[in-house]
Amino acid sequence: MKKKKRERKEKDKKFNLFNKNDVKLKKTKEKRKKKRDKEDRDKSDSILNVKFNLIEAVILVVVSLIFGAIIGEIVSSNNEDDKYLNNFKDVYYSLYNDYYKKVSRKKLIDGAINGMMSELGDPYSTYMDEEESETFNNTVNGSYKGIGVQVSIIDSKVTIVSVFDGSPASRAGLKTGDIINKVNDTDVSGKTLDEVVSLIKKKSHLTLNVTRDSKTFDTELTLSNVDIPSVSSKTFDRNGKKVGYLNISMFSSNTYKQFKNKLTELEKDNIDSLVIDVRDNPGGALDQVTKILSMFMDRKHVLYQIESNGKKTKYYSLSNEKRTYKVVVLINSNSASASEILAGAMNESYESELVGTTTYGKGTVQKEYTLSNGTSLKYTSEKWLTPRGNSINKKGIKPTIEVSLDDNYYNNPSVDTDNQLQTAIEEASKK
Repeated sequence: MKKKKRERKEKDKKFNLFNKNDVKLKKTKEKRKKKRDKEDRDKSDSILNVKFNLIEAVILVVVSLIFGAIIGEIVSSNNEDDKYLNNFKDVYYSLYNDYYKKVSRKKLIDGAINGMMSELGDPYSTYMDEEESETFNNTVNGSYKGIGVQVSIIDSKVTIVSVFDGSPASRAGLKTGDIINKVNDTDVSGKTLDEVVSLIKKKSHLTLNVTRDSKTFDTELTLSNVDIPSVSSKTFDRNGKKVGYLNISMFSSNTYKQFKNKLTELEKDNIDSLVIDVRDNPGGALDQVTKILSMFMDRKHVLYQIESNGKKTKYYSLSNEKRTYKVVVLINSNSASASEILAGAMNESYESELVGTTTYGKGTVQKEYTLSNGTSLKYTSEKWLTPRGNSINKKGIKPTIEVSLDDNYYNNPSVDTDNQLQTAIEEASKK
């Protein structure tokens, strides 16, 4: 009994020892496996790191090469620019410091800029001084600060030839034909128009000494912003039809507003057709002629095309507003730029007749850049084409009905002797 018990105990001891060894062996295997796994991972990470480091290195090299090339180009370009600008500065300082007479810094710079503009060989790219820039901007803006009159030298006298509606001059009762003798006690006899205008603009409040019908009187005025009228209207009865007439003298920033108001008045008067007169109109703001044309044609119609860097872009009407009555356009050799855009669009897209003579032929568009000192540059930036893609530059637009003004008009200018206008009215009154 004791013997069996002892044998069982020995067996249990061996079994337990086997189990412990087995567990120990198992743990040892697990440790070895973890170690191998760790070594494999470290080896894999090492390989990946080598790969990624190699890719990063290649990217860095490529980026460095590209960035270096760009910087090199910029530096090279700047060095090239610096070389020419340094030449300019050397000449400028040499003349200013060493010329035997005193020279004006402003005149040297103005002369240099004029030289650059002249080098372009483009009659429409110009440099304007402060006074020229102000005059140009007043014309483009369609307004200026003044009293609202146009003056001319007639028989050596400063004579008012036009008074603008709603202007200080109009409110003061000045009339066409009035002669200006003095501006704030300064006699204007023998002065140029520019000198007279400068005297008028010198102070915000002024007194004019004026002669009318042999009577002389003083009138006080205060300068204010004055709209320059660019659109006038009339109506004509011909062949049982009422023909509206609109003259556009320029395309300034308020021309569309004036045109719309005048056309609305004519249409309220029940016109059957219309004559648009752009004779002697030098052009102006492109957006204004675009808005005017958009009153006659819907969005399906092309108004003109712009060509820039060899690419052509079509510009369509801005609205679905349209008219169906007959429109005739009057043109002559002084109709230029925006006037030609209007004539070309009305002819090719609205099928209007063009009466008169071949237009000027200015098929380019200019931009203005104002400098900090008040001077400005006006330079050509684009070329424009008619709706069908025709270039009119240096060629002009030919009339569909050619009519030259006859000597009768030049000898006695009036509506009745204006044979171009009479032809246009006759054409507009036809069925």
